[in-house]
Amino acid sequence: MAVNLTAPRPGDLHPVPGLRIGVAEAGIRKANRRDLTVVLIDPGASVAGVFTQNRFCAAPVQVCRDHLARGDIRAMVINTGNANAGTGQDGLVRARSTCIALARKLELAPEQILPFSTGVIMEPLPVDRIEAGLPAALADAGPDNWLRAAEGIMTTDTVPKAFSRRLKIDGVEVTITGISKGAGMIRPNMATMLGFMATDARIDQSLMQQLALDLAEGSFNRVTVDGDTSTNDSFVVIATNQAAHPVVTSLDSPAGKALKAGMLDVARQLAQAIVRDGEGATKFITVRVEGGKTSEECRKVAYAIAHSPLVKTAFFASDPNLGRILAAVGYAGIDDLDQTKIDLYLDDVHVAVNGGRNPAYREEDGQRVMKQSEITVRVGLGRGTQADTVWTCDFSHDYVTINADYRS
Repeated sequence: MAVNLTAPRPGDLHPVPGLRIGVAEAGIRKANRRDLTVVLIDPGASVAGVFTQNRFCAAPVQVCRDHLARGDIRAMVINTGNANAGTGQDGLVRARSTCIALARKLELAPEQILPFSTGVIMEPLPVDRIEAGLPAALADAGPDNWLRAAEGIMTTDTVPKAFSRRLKIDGVEVTITGISKGAGMIRPNMATMLGFMATDARIDQSLMQQLALDLAEGSFNRVTVDGDTSTNDSFVVIATNQAAHPVVTSLDSPAGKALKAGMLDVARQLAQAIVRDGEGATKFITVRVEGGKTSEECRKVAYAIAHSPLVKTAFFASDPNLGRILAAVGYAGIDDLDQTKIDLYLDDVHVAVNGGRNPAYREEDGQRVMKQSEITVRVGLGRGTQADTVWTCDFSHDYVTINADYRS
C-alpha cells in the first residue's frame, strides 16, 4: 500500500492542447492489461529528455538520445512488461523497428518517434505484439487519456501517478500535466524510471534541454527507493507551444521563473509519488542536510542516509537505533568532517548534539516519531550555509517478496 498516495481522478488531470494519448492491451508480457501507450504531438512542439547514467542503458534510451538530437519529435511509443535492456544489437534493431511501425501509421519519419520500454531485463522485445497493438492505441487517442496512460505505464506500481496544474504566464492560462511510473530499482541519478511532462506554454527550443535538466535535478534526482540506478530511466518534457502568451526566451525572466516553478511543483509531486509507492514502503522519509560547505556534500550525506539498508529497516521497525544515521553521515565521504559539530533531529526531537546523544533525548520520543507514516530526518553538519534534501522510504519484508517474485 502506497504511503499517503491515492489514485488521481480523471477530472483532476487537465488536457494539454496539442497532445493526444492512446492506450491499448497488447499482451506484451501478460494478457488483459494496458501495456502499450502512444503519445501524439502536434507539429511545432519542443521536446527534450534526460536519461539514465547507467552505462548499461537500454536500447530505447540509446534510440531516444539519437532521435532527440535530430529534433522535430512528433510521437512517443511506450511499452511495459519488457525493458529491452541487456539485449545487445538485437535490442536496438527491435527498438528502431517499433519506431518504424508507428511512423508508417502516422506517415512520419522513424526519427520523429521516441520509444520507451520498462519491465523485465534481458528478454527480447516482442515487436510483433507492439505492432499488432498500435491500431487500437491510435484509435483510442484523445486529449483526456492522461490517467489511462499513467495506468498503462505501471509495472510493480500499486497506484497510477499523475498530477496537473494550471497557472498564468503573462496573463494567459497555461496547463502542465505529467505522469510517472516507478516503485523499485529507483536511484535515478538523472531521471526517474519513466516520467513524462507536457505543457502548452510557448518555450524557446534552445531552453528545453536546460529546463529538463533543471526539473530533473530538483525532483527526480532527489529520490531513492533502493539505490539501484535503472537501465531505462527516462524523463521527457514537451512544450506544445499552443498557448497565446509571448514565447519564453529566458528561464530567468519573470515568465520563465513562473513556468519553471509550476513545472517543478508537478515534477516533485511525480517524483515523491514514486517514493510513496516504493515497493513494500510503509513510510515516506524526508532527509534534509543543512550546514554544509556545498549543496553537493549535503546531498552526498543525505543519500548515504537514504540508501542505508540498516537505516531503512530501522524505520520500518520503528526502532530508534539512530546511531545508524550517524554512521551513515560518517561514511558519506566528507574527509574533513568534524563529528563534534553534528546535530541530528527526527521531526521536532533533538536526538544528537555536537556529535553525541542529546542529554535531553528520550528513546520513547524517537520511537513516537518513527511510528509515523511521514518522517523528517534533519542533520546539521556545522560546516557552512548550504543545504539539500532527498526523499526516500523504508525497507519492509514486502520489498524482498516483490523482487523475489518479480518474474514469476
